[in-house]
Amino acid sequence: MSLSSNITMSGRRVGKLITAAYVRHHSSLTTELIENMDKKATWDRFYTENSSRTPNFKNFEWFFGFDSVRDFIMPFLHAKSHPDSPLQVLDMGCGTSALGPCIYKHSPFPVRVTCADISPIAVRLMQEHVRAKAIEPHHPSSQLEFLELDCTQLHGCYGSESVDLIVDKGTTDALLRSKEGRGKAGQVLRQCLKVLRSSGSLLQFSDEDPDARLLWLETEGQEPGVLAADVGVQEVGELRGVCYYCYQVTPRSAVR
Repeated sequence: MSLSSNITMSGRRVGKLITAAYVRHHSSLTTELIENMDKKATWDRFYTENSSRTPNFKNFEWFFGFDSVRDFIMPFLHAKSHPDSPLQVLDMGCGTSALGPCIYKHSPFPVRVTCADISPIAVRLMQEHVRAKAIEPHHPSSQLEFLELDCTQLHGCYGSESVDLIVDKGTTDALLRSKEGRGKAGQVLRQCLKVLRSSGSLLQFSDEDPDARLLWLETEGQEPGVLAADVGVQEVGELRGVCYYCYQVTPRSAVR
């Protein structure tokens, strides 16, 4: 695996959110991140300050970049692809990551990739970067868009059973480790289950141990008395002593 601008977010490592140099110059922002990663204002400040540190745009990757997880994403797209219309892919809580644009760039199958984030600063930075770089898709029918969106309100933007794949690289982790974000994390999960097709999946990339995350997913993904999703896990690999996992959540159509 490779990592750019690494930030890990488990409970044991939450104090190491930012590299040492960043902490020295932005200690107040570091404290805000640790406590308020569920707040829009926190991320607006983060992306504003992070972009001001360098004159040239640089993608900021949480955990790791696209190359580390392409073997989890591309086989899913291959299995679900159909020639008539592009697969609907949502990069949820995209920030300024290159993940969504890389899916658009490398998918040999037609995809419509929406990179969504609660921070309009992150959305604007990505729009400007993609326009300047003129990224070309692998498939001529593929599309790429950036959208300001509160992911606790997905169903207000997407219809029921309209999305094929949702990718979550660190967004749920950020919510779960915030002082007031746990309820929001459960809301986001249930919103994902509403908008996913019965053949679709949510892929959560996280450093949280399966004993904790699987139980949380199964509990939060329930309708009253009914399990609303099938949940599985694969190990992504180890990076700098931290083990990462891919949690796959697939809605059960019977409870819709």
